[in-house]
Amino acid sequence: MFTDKANNIFQDVIETYHVINTVDQPFKNPYNKDSHLLEHLLYRKCWIDTVQWHYEDIIRDPQIDPVAALKLKRQIDASNQDRTDMVEYIDSYFLEKYKDVTPKADATINTESPAWGIDRLSILALKVYHMHEEATRTDASEAHIAACKKKLDVLLEQRKDLSTAIDTLLSDIEKGDKYMKVYKQMKMYNDDELNPVLRSQK
Repeated sequence: MFTDKANNIFQDVIETYHVINTVDQPFKNPYNKDSHLLEHLLYRKCWIDTVQWHYEDIIRDPQIDPVAALKLKRQIDASNQDRTDMVEYIDSYFLEKYKDVTPKADATINTESPAWGIDRLSILALKVYHMHEEATRTDASEAHIAACKKKLDVLLEQRKDLSTAIDTLLSDIEKGDKYMKVYKQMKMYNDDELNPVLRSQK
């Protein structure tokens, strides 16, 4: 199944990140984009998500220096744009893969594209990893550990369900029972023509 591969890659990304465990560590993609394009995209996607997860932790420090916080906010904005771009690259991969499939007359469209489901799967991998950390802490109370174990069980069930849904969607697209479209996100806040604050600075 596709999601078996995706979940394994996401786990590898997260474990690799936490060896050094800093947001400014160098990134190296082990998958060649020419010979293993999908794996390359999935690895890059989850790396972006993992770094941003830790950006979000850092910026919530109540003692953070305001200048550092502003710089970090800019980094989070850039990361969000990278995340969106990667989703669109992954969807483009699937569009190319299924370009010769003729949808059936009664084919329907899904509420989200495959790559946006994959985006959620990548975030779930991070939730599972960090909730497992909380559920196995040796310095936490029994109540904390018990609560986190319950949450971890829910996250694992959610990942199983989401994985099944993504695999089913891809199978339905391949059979022509579903068809996909990719709508560019058209984010406006980074565009100096569409964001009135940026436009006024020109």
